[in-house]
Amino acid sequence: MSETNDYTARELLRDGGQIEIRALRREDEADMLAAVGMTSAQSLQRRFFVMKRHFSDKERAFFMDIDFKNHVAIVALAAEAGRTVIVGGGRYIVFEPGRAEMAFVVIDAWQGRGVGSILMRHLVKIASDSGLKELTAEVLPENAAMIKVFEKFGFSPAPRRDPQILHLVRRLA
Repeated sequence: MSETNDYTARELLRDGGQIEIRALRREDEADMLAAVGMTSAQSLQRRFFVMKRHFSDKERAFFMDIDFKNHVAIVALAAEAGRTVIVGGGRYIVFEPGRAEMAFVVIDAWQGRGVGSILMRHLVKIASDSGLKELTAEVLPENAAMIKVFEKFGFSPAPRRDPQILHLVRRLA
């Protein structure tokens, strides 16, 4: 989907606040790292399954090298203290034809306002429009809020490869 790299939409949060959802851009790297800095160790551990605060050059390159075909990433932007900041992000990565794994993170101050659900809705639409047949996700069983978001969007448990991680799947039309 070549127009995905220009993807943008405005959304209202549950509390009436506004965010912009748009494609991640190479020039967002510093803002993305700033968002990581505003995210608690617990939230980062729930996203990466290990205590993670810093990224190597190789990891940063991976997260920023988006082709919008096999690796799609979007961010949620909001006005905070007079400037626009990244408050969340989501991505999917195709791991075999027709199937992709997705993941999200929302900075703590913005959790519980609907940012994760909005990111999910947009990624599912992009994936569906791109012809993907299935989305998967891996979530720590303790991450009840994220499991609830995935269930709301029709993901269901699938056989586990690792007993410490919940594997979820959603088939697309």
